[in-house]
Amino acid sequence: MTVLWTNARIASLSGPAPWGWIEQGALISQAERLLWVGPAADLPAELLANVEQRHDLGGAVVTPGLIDCHTHLVYAGQRSAEFEQCLQGVAYEDIARAGGGIRATVAATRAASETELFELAARRLRYLLAEGVTTVEIKSGYGLNLATEAACLRVARRLGVELDVEVRSTFLGAHALPPEFTGRPDDYVSAVCDWMARLHADGLVDAVDAFCEGIGFTPAQTRRVFEAASALGLPVKLHAEQLSDQGATQLACEFKALSCDHLEHLSLAGVQAMVAAGTVAVLLPGAYYFLRETQAPPVDALRAGGVPIAISTDHNPGTSPTLSLLLMLNMACTLFRLTPEEALRGVTVNAAQALGLHDRGQLVAGQRADFCVWDIEHPNELAYFFGRNPLRQVVRAGVIRT
Repeated sequence: MTVLWTNARIASLSGPAPWGWIEQGALISQAERLLWVGPAADLPAELLANVEQRHDLGGAVVTPGLIDCHTHLVYAGQRSAEFEQCLQGVAYEDIARAGGGIRATVAATRAASETELFELAARRLRYLLAEGVTTVEIKSGYGLNLATEAACLRVARRLGVELDVEVRSTFLGAHALPPEFTGRPDDYVSAVCDWMARLHADGLVDAVDAFCEGIGFTPAQTRRVFEAASALGLPVKLHAEQLSDQGATQLACEFKALSCDHLEHLSLAGVQAMVAAGTVAVLLPGAYYFLRETQAPPVDALRAGGVPIAISTDHNPGTSPTLSLLLMLNMACTLFRLTPEEALRGVTVNAAQALGLHDRGQLVAGQRADFCVWDIEHPNELAYFFGRNPLRQVVRAGVIRT
């Protein structure tokens, strides 16, 4: 069906104008693609002649559908007690070394059934969808054995089908060292590489991630994971320079990583490597806020190098238990000093690039017809308000979903 969407004020995020702004705009979609976007006065007669359905958007603001490009939605349990410990001055690294942190969530996740994991993750995902998310990345990493990692990735796939949202699944086996491999990290990395091939053969993996950090995996171990991913033709991403500078970003860029994420301790050499590789910087203000970090990512250096900056919730039970991508827009502005337009680009066009998706994130002909209709006067309000959801309607693949 060819559909005309009129009376829209469009932030296309394309073209030279700020926000890609079209004051009196219209869109034409056909099936799941946009055929035309522009000023209503310029609507082509030949396309209008084929319109089968019309929608008046009442002067609302229209943006691309939002993209949450870094989440850990599939897990069991929660870690509010650790939050209390952090508030009392216990360092996150000390909690992790004492058996808390990721290992605590691994134990709860292994004990849950696949059905339970689906129901818990679906409940979380619905919060994101209610704020206009049309594409979401979901990582594994709370199983740390083949059976549970596979279950988590199957849940991610099922979420996409049953909740009618585009899901990209990322294998994060190299998230932490499970207890059965204590003292044998290199053996565990070998196991991760073996599991990766099996999970990929089962069609469960879109990309591969790792946690390269003092409490995670060394650069040498991360390299082994990335070499295995490359041999399978899988793109890589990396949790990099969150707590210290491991030089992990430069390593990831050797493999043309889609993104490096966190980056609070990113060096100038790391920025330069990202520029050369075309790697996206994914900033995670929720984790920065929750852990009460004081060293912000080097936003000015990323801007100067032209590195695309994406924003995400990083939803996880230990360091960023948020389920509001709109709140992350505000935090990206207040904590990292992004502009509201940079923040919106961070959850649309740049987030799409962080997932290796080039068919969404802007409102231009040929892109997916994924867009949000908002009850606001200007798109800068999406970063201005917090605790308010002005979403009126979501269109995904050319179909009204809410």
